[in-house]
Amino acid sequence: MNDRWARAEERHRQSVEERRYRRPDRGWGGADNRAVRGRGSRHAAPVEDDWDDYEDDTTVIPRYTDDEQDPIPTPPPQRAPQRGRPTRGQNARAQNPRGRAPRGRSTRSESGRGQSRSKRSRVASRKAAERKRRRRNLWLLGCVFVVLFVAAGGYAGYKFIGKLSGPEDYAGPAGPPVVVRVKAGDTAEQIAQTMFDKGVVASTGAFYEAAIRNSKMNSVQPGFYSVPTHSKGSEAVTALMGKDSRVGNVVISEGKRLHDSTDVNTGARNEGIYRKIADASCLGTGTARRCLTYEQLEAAGASTDLAALGVPSWAVDTVRQVPDRNRQLEGLIAAGAWDFDPSGTAEQVLAQLVGDSARTYESTGLTQSAAATGGLTPYQTLIAASLVEREALPNDMSKVARVIVNRLAANQPLQFDSTVNYTLDKTEVATTDSDRAKRTPWNTYAMPGLPATPISSPSLDALRAMETPASGSWLYFVTVDKQGTTMFTESYSEHQRNIERARQSGILDSGR
Repeated sequence: MNDRWARAEERHRQSVEERRYRRPDRGWGGADNRAVRGRGSRHAAPVEDDWDDYEDDTTVIPRYTDDEQDPIPTPPPQRAPQRGRPTRGQNARAQNPRGRAPRGRSTRSESGRGQSRSKRSRVASRKAAERKRRRRNLWLLGCVFVVLFVAAGGYAGYKFIGKLSGPEDYAGPAGPPVVVRVKAGDTAEQIAQTMFDKGVVASTGAFYEAAIRNSKMNSVQPGFYSVPTHSKGSEAVTALMGKDSRVGNVVISEGKRLHDSTDVNTGARNEGIYRKIADASCLGTGTARRCLTYEQLEAAGASTDLAALGVPSWAVDTVRQVPDRNRQLEGLIAAGAWDFDPSGTAEQVLAQLVGDSARTYESTGLTQSAAATGGLTPYQTLIAASLVEREALPNDMSKVARVIVNRLAANQPLQFDSTVNYTLDKTEVATTDSDRAKRTPWNTYAMPGLPATPISSPSLDALRAMETPASGSWLYFVTVDKQGTTMFTESYSEHQRNIERARQSGILDSGR
């Protein structure tokens, strides 16, 4: 009896404990909890504490998972099966026929740990990728620095070796000559560059080193020079300073005309501008000598392509109307010393000279002189200046310019003997009655106004005199002796007396 009550009391105590500390088998892997065979099979046998089998997985290396991918659930740890035969209630609770996750506190804890591990995995993966990218960039930067260092070292070595061996230079025989230009203000370095560009020397250093050792380089004048190609630096310097090396240099005297003429008294030929240019255009020696001819220049000067000839815009309209094409460039090549490239064609040579002359004329104020010249255009002022050049000595130029302005304003013929002589093959100071009677576009005895073109190349003094004529009312002038004394007056009767004085001195005697 006592034994029966003791068992009943034990069952009551266990029932109370089970309700107080309930542990469902489904949440703790009850499939592995087995009841002990024997007499007390209806009651669960005491099992080992499940916490002893829990494995801490926080040390597992995180695996990278995509942000959009759901984390893979981690299965609950498996416990080793216990000995003994499970009870029917325990076996039923241990089975999970629908594959559902166990309910309870353990499920939520494992899910939270899985999400936390997934987040740590993504952060760790990003940091690893960033470290890899930084390492790669450092490697690339290092490679670039190495390449630059090697290149700089190679270039420095090349320059050092070049200094030791000297600049590159030609060693063989010189080649055919070529024309090079030395501009005003060019330094030895600039001349060396020109020589290299033209193929004269193998390097700028070869010429420069030879030039700075030669003190005569300072005497080289601006202009064009004929120098052999493929020359050693020292030989190129010597050739540049040779007395016959300068080419394309022509000197045009004041009052010179385009074409040749003959002096009546001496029979000597007065070489015209075309003849002077032809003589200055020669290149080479012996059978290789080449020159432009007088005829080539005359033909080129008659071209209707005025732009190709360099005619300035302020002269184009009037030049296009010139009645004689062979004379259309008269006066457009100024007096003075000029340099041109003789290796060019006749048209190119003329274009260079006309263009340089136009810029020189414009520098005197030619295009702004209309107010002082009674409204003459720049080209008309150039024509008048050519008359001043042929009619007056330098001291009387501004007075002769005033006579021209006064006569044009009065529509009175200029009656200059120089305009009569212009179209004559044989010229002299005096003219005959028959010469003055010939009506031409240049004869100012036969018509009022200015000639069709300039009658010569005026000096800059004559041009400035025409641009700023002296003040006065003179209408007449005449040179009365061979010393060049010129008398000016506004009275016609006084002018007649001055002419008689000139006859008595013999200055008006004709050689015809």
